[in-house]
Amino acid sequence: MSNPFAARRAAFRALHAEGCFALPNPWDAGSAKRLQKLGFKALASTSAGAAWALGKDDGQITRDEVIDHLRMLCAATDLPVNADFEAGFADTPEGVGESVTLAIEAGVAGLSIEDWSGSALYDLPVAVERLKAARAAIDASGQDVILIGRTEGYLRGNRDLAPTLERLKAYAEAGADCLYAPAVTDPDEIRAIVQAVAPKPVNILFWGSDMTVESLGALGVRRVSTGASLAAAAWAGFDKAAKRLAEEGRL
Repeated sequence: MSNPFAARRAAFRALHAEGCFALPNPWDAGSAKRLQKLGFKALASTSAGAAWALGKDDGQITRDEVIDHLRMLCAATDLPVNADFEAGFADTPEGVGESVTLAIEAGVAGLSIEDWSGSALYDLPVAVERLKAARAAIDASGQDVILIGRTEGYLRGNRDLAPTLERLKAYAEAGADCLYAPAVTDPDEIRAIVQAVAPKPVNILFWGSDMTVESLGALGVRRVSTGASLAAAAWAGFDKAAKRLAEEGRL
């Protein structure tokens, strides 16, 4: 039986070989289809956007809900889909491996594993073992799924480059194909991350209006994701129109 996602996964792998591409984050089937029509080459889920669509806050959706969400996105588009897979929905390496297997079965072309426990960063040795478990699950599946090692230090307020580099290098050695530290914005720090994990590709999150795909590509970044920004913009427009309707009786 042929694998319907093999071609997407191969195309996604090829995108990481050179250049820099935008990786927008849809939150439902409609947004995924619209982004495909605009000509993007790949998409990524957003944990916050998925949660908001279910009337929940980021971090409140269950593993089953996320797997259903990923299955829906992969069915809605012909493009590769990268999963914002939070911390793998498990504390133990064994649990992470089990979750990763479910995500692969849903059709994803890539997935990220964070090192945030919900209250703090996992100790580095624990975080490494969790990445290794994700790598082992991908290898056991026989599917060409890209593993992203993601460290949350900057996003959680610890804007210290040295431990971030230490973690990203450790995750690369543990088997991550791509490295990601959301909320890093300084060009020199971004360049340092790229150099530290080279030749493996780096993902950067759009964080402020000064960033462009072109400028980040010049620093050696391979892919640039939007996170929850597109979903937040959509909901902001919804809220503005609905507020006018509620308060003024018009649109």
